[in-house]
Amino acid sequence: MARPGRCRTAQQIEDAGERRRAVAVASREIKYFADRLSTAQVISPPAEFGAVAFGHQVTFKRDDGRRQAFRIVGEDEADPRNGSISYVSPVARALISRAAGDVVVVGDHEIEILSIA
Repeated sequence: MARPGRCRTAQQIEDAGERRRAVAVASREIKYFADRLSTAQVISPPAEFGAVAFGHQVTFKRDDGRRQAFRIVGEDEADPRNGSISYVSPVARALISRAAGDVVVVGDHEIEILSIA
């Protein structure tokens, strides 16, 4: 049977190791955030709505009849479940520079741009 003192020492070492790993992860995340922040650019809201651009909300209809609307945003802001997609996503790349009424191909599917806001 192990002595209580030895169990505590082993536990403290595991905790110290876990703390080091947690600090390392947090440090990487802070460095990533600082790097992203230093290169971030403020983009003015789009003034023209004739063609899809970064920052626009685009409503489109898929070839299966589904209607969807997404705002085109930066990579760090993208959250498709909440209505935003990255400007580098396949859908956004197909939509950018296109106008309402245009039909574009994304993969094996066509989507029709219904509106731009």
